[in-house]
Amino acid sequence: MTIALEHPVGTTDPITLVEPEVMSRLVHRVTADHPEISDETARRIVGQAAAFVAASGRQPGRDLVPSELVDYGWHAFILHTVDYAAFCQRVAGQFVHHVPTDEEESAPDGAAPARERTVAAIGAVGYTVDAELWRSTSDCNQCHAGCHDSPKSG
Repeated sequence: MTIALEHPVGTTDPITLVEPEVMSRLVHRVTADHPEISDETARRIVGQAAAFVAASGRQPGRDLVPSELVDYGWHAFILHTVDYAAFCQRVAGQFVHHVPTDEEESAPDGAAPARERTVAAIGAVGYTVDAELWRSTSDCNQCHAGCHDSPKSG
């Protein structure tokens, strides 16, 4: 007996956002950097990183944060600068910056915690969330427009 989980109506598998040859390079980079991760899991990670970047670029200022595993995919993507810049332009219409944080997350009063906020933002732009990869958040976000951890203009 085979069990197949269907995607909710109106959502797109974010793996489809990444061109196959780029996906291969990114999966290789994730597994090279993290040998404990299988190729299939790395593929899922890259897909969720793509969804995170797309959501971040389409909803600037939301202070979205990747999970620890999704951050592996984002880092791999950023290392491939030409592919990453083209991807950002295509899916978000702008470059999505990586901004590490040194502080513990502190959501404003009444705001959802970062993980819930990010997962909701990904769903809101129409991408399927792989909940298994979103169990913890990482120490970086996409904010680059005046947030507390944005680069300071010099």
